[in-house]
Order: sequence, then C-alpha cells, then structure tokens
Amino acid sequence: MADPSRARLYEELAVESRRYLAAYVLFNQAVADHLGMHPTDVQCLSLLTAEPEPVTVKQIAELTGLTTGSATRLVDRLERGGYVTRTPDRQDRRRVLVTPVPERVARVTALWEELGETWATVFEDHTEAELRTITRHMRRASDFSHTQIRRVRAMPKPD
Repeated sequence: MADPSRARLYEELAVESRRYLAAYVLFNQAVADHLGMHPTDVQCLSLLTAEPEPVTVKQIAELTGLTTGSATRLVDRLERGGYVTRTPDRQDRRRVLVTPVPERVARVTALWEELGETWATVFEDHTEAELRTITRHMRRASDFSHTQIRRVRAMPKPD
C-alpha cells in the first residue's frame, strides 16, 4: 500500500500545480490585455526571445503546437504590430525567417522583467540545491507538458 503521507503530498501538489498554472495563464492574459495583444502572441514572443537564432513559421508552429496556418496568422499579427520581421534565409532562399524586433519586444519584456524582479523574491530563501531541484522540475514539467499536448491534440474530439 502506498504511503498515505506521500499520497497527501501528491494531492496537495496537484492542487497547487493547478493554482500555479491558472495564475500564470491569468497573468499572461493580463499582459496581453495591457498590450492589446492575443495571449498566444505574447507567449510566442516569449518563445522567440528564448531562441538563439531567428526561426521559420514552421518552427513557430512546432514551438507553439499551432498548425502552420495558425502560426502564419500569428506571425502576420506580430508583424503588423511591429514585434517581428520576416526576412529571406540567406542559406535557403525558399525559407523565410522570423526575427523579433528588439525595440518593440522591449514593451513586453519590460513587464516580464518587472515580474522577474518580484518573482526572484519567491526564491530568496531557497538554497542553491533547492533552486537546482526547482529548475529540474520546471524543465521536466515543460517537457512532459509538450508530450501531453501532442497526446491531447491527437485524441478524437468528444461528441
């Protein structure tokens, strides 16, 4: 039989995980509303600024889980807003690269940085070992989420 105290901890972790995710989604919505953007566009910019090189629309689709058509419309919105530019790939002229516009993206990153400064206070009392554990957990949770997203997208739609 499973340890009851561990089962209670898993239950508490499940509840707190839902609260954490909901709070993040709501924060993202607030940022998007403040900037007059769609929440998915804000997250796409976050992903683009984390990439070391410009990406293609197909790569944006892979990063976001959107179809290439939806990713194209997302890039269209970001381009109209001045957040990204499209440029031909010098190595492969058939491809177009999407590059964030630093001055425009700064509007979004300013809000993230403000959160980051405040967010750092949450971790002030953690040891380096605890921070490594939290980082490992976040990395694993992100990888797991991507796997689950693919699984859910492959499921038949309910009637």
